[in-house]
Amino acid sequence: DPENAFALLGYLNREQYGDRPLFYGQYYNAKQIDLEKGSMQYTKGEDKYIETGEKIMPVYEKDKSTILPRMYSAQDSHIAQYKEWGGVKGDATPTFSQNLKFLFVYQIGHMYIRYFMWNFVGRQNDIQGHGGISRGNWLSGIKFIDEWRLGPQNKLSKNMLANKGRNTFYFLPLILGIMGLVFHFKKDSHDAWVVLLLFFFTGIAIVLYLNGPPLQPRERDYAYSGSFYAFAIWIGLGVLSLIDYMQKKVSPAAAGVLTTALCLVVVPGLMAKEGWNDHNRANRYTSRDFAWDYLQSCAPNAIIFTNGDNDTFPLWYAQETEGVRPDIRIINLSLLNTDWYIDQMKRQAYQSPPVPFSLTHDKYRQGTRDYIPYYDRNIPGYAELKDVIDFISNDDASYKVQTQAGTALSYFPTKKFSIKVDKEAVLKSGTVRLEDAALFEDTIRWEIDKSYLMKADIMILDLLAHNNWKRPIYFAVTVGDDSYLNLQPYFQLEGLAYRIVPIKSNNLGPNQTGRVNSTDMYNNMMNKFSYGNMKREDVYLDQNNVNMTMNFRNNFSRLAETLLNENKRDSALKVLDKCLYEMPDKTVPYNVMMLRPIEIYYAVGQATADSTLSNMSMELPEQKRKQAIATANSIITRMADIYEDDLGYYFSLKGTPYIKYVDRDMGQAMAVFQELIRMSKNAGQTEITKNLEERFKKLEAKYGGGI
Repeated sequence: DPENAFALLGYLNREQYGDRPLFYGQYYNAKQIDLEKGSMQYTKGEDKYIETGEKIMPVYEKDKSTILPRMYSAQDSHIAQYKEWGGVKGDATPTFSQNLKFLFVYQIGHMYIRYFMWNFVGRQNDIQGHGGISRGNWLSGIKFIDEWRLGPQNKLSKNMLANKGRNTFYFLPLILGIMGLVFHFKKDSHDAWVVLLLFFFTGIAIVLYLNGPPLQPRERDYAYSGSFYAFAIWIGLGVLSLIDYMQKKVSPAAAGVLTTALCLVVVPGLMAKEGWNDHNRANRYTSRDFAWDYLQSCAPNAIIFTNGDNDTFPLWYAQETEGVRPDIRIINLSLLNTDWYIDQMKRQAYQSPPVPFSLTHDKYRQGTRDYIPYYDRNIPGYAELKDVIDFISNDDASYKVQTQAGTALSYFPTKKFSIKVDKEAVLKSGTVRLEDAALFEDTIRWEIDKSYLMKADIMILDLLAHNNWKRPIYFAVTVGDDSYLNLQPYFQLEGLAYRIVPIKSNNLGPNQTGRVNSTDMYNNMMNKFSYGNMKREDVYLDQNNVNMTMNFRNNFSRLAETLLNENKRDSALKVLDKCLYEMPDKTVPYNVMMLRPIEIYYAVGQATADSTLSNMSMELPEQKRKQAIATANSIITRMADIYEDDLGYYFSLKGTPYIKYVDRDMGQAMAVFQELIRMSKNAGQTEITKNLEERFKKLEAKYGGGI
């Protein structure tokens, strides 16, 4: 919130995104050897700016630091990518040439030139890529070039070829732009230099300044749109260069007509033909409808924590523009690390009362408790969370620890927390249904695994300590595990959000978080939710949308399984059918997330209880049971077709250097195919099982026994 001079400076410096070295700094394996004081930080007081303390900066080993550091992040996943892209062997410190290799090959090559080529040469698909041959590369449509870069293209599966993000421009826009660049410099070099500087500073210069680490959470092509606009100027001038050339061959009038017709058909016409279907957003309401679904997942007067931009902005739109659920308070965890945003949360918003944080502004203003470390004080058992918050917020010197830089820091003395449960308040607020009252715990006990807490973590804990179950508290299902603070055993799934409840969930299956409230979740997903026209074939679903279908398919599966265990087979069947109706294979191709629905369909249709799903009744008539089994068989058959086709492509790369790039995809495809065989066999579908086994054996035999 750049409401004053120092806040504006922090905004311009992108301080909320953290520090990263630009001109000099550490390599990823440099150890921190000291701390030093940085610039003084200020916040706005009543009549003057107030000092909140110097910024504490780490000092790293000098022999593992360099000018223009590109390989600096100490995250394990980033380190592995640095080594791969830079060619670093073992635990050796990167050389400066390897550092530059990462700059040119990854940061400029992969994260700029690749995006540039998408726009003016062509694009392989809309799947986010972190390197390799099967995701998000540029693609020209010229066979020998594409096969040299990406391997054999005639073996691609039908799903790969059907991706709407696949665009081939045959280098034509690029060639026209280069012609325009040359023409521009010949005709007016001063003007051309201005455009070139615009091209550079909105492209390569941004790459150098952002110094991005690998494994970005999304493709970053939008960051360089200014550079692409500049190149589009040269495409326009390329038309003039063609007219200039044609005038030497034919009359000026004929040259203008021929060039205009040629350029319109060959470049804009080709780009419109290839790119229309993946740029058209007509009838796609997924962002709005998913936002509606998040909000409808919550009980009245709820508080919901969301992860970042993509999670939050659609919800803000739904609330502020369409007036959806103004009683709910949306809290963006990324912004919760700032004092101005916490101040906003402590005010009334629409029909939502202030969030009951106990900490006052002086306890969390910027520069104060931005993060606090853990120092073990051997506190026995589980400490009451209110006491921990009181300890953290105490400004007395005895409640702080001295750093190497000579600064006193607040800290937390234990990782084991507890919250007493007021059962009357829980029942009164409707946090848990009356029939589940016997499952209540008198005290919630859990342990976090962090060595430090950010300001957002502190505020979450403060809310939990002082809410006393008066307001429902939710986490969106798309929030990362790191922000859950290990509270997952006390989560209850009610839609697209987990509610914190005083009931501990035990013995959950793999990749399952929290218990399921089947009553509320069924009402939400079957009656309240909207699905953004995902079932329409003319609607383009990009990777972000497809990723959300993973959550939906998982939620439908979990709800159906819970209903099955509650002896509600008919409801379970309706849930599974709803899943197929809203996300059919024709628009959202079947993938690994359909394995569980297949198994539940079979279980619904069985006349005896499946060993993995207990307490099933026999309430379904035979016709519906046969329908359930037939549906499972049809899904298995379709998935077998998809994965057989994919495996044909992966296996065709055997003996080529490209095989390493599809190793993970190939392994998953083989595992899925074998799982289809297992499930059909367990369900007694002998004919389908035999067919699948024969197809898989033929596939392996054709390609020399697999990889």
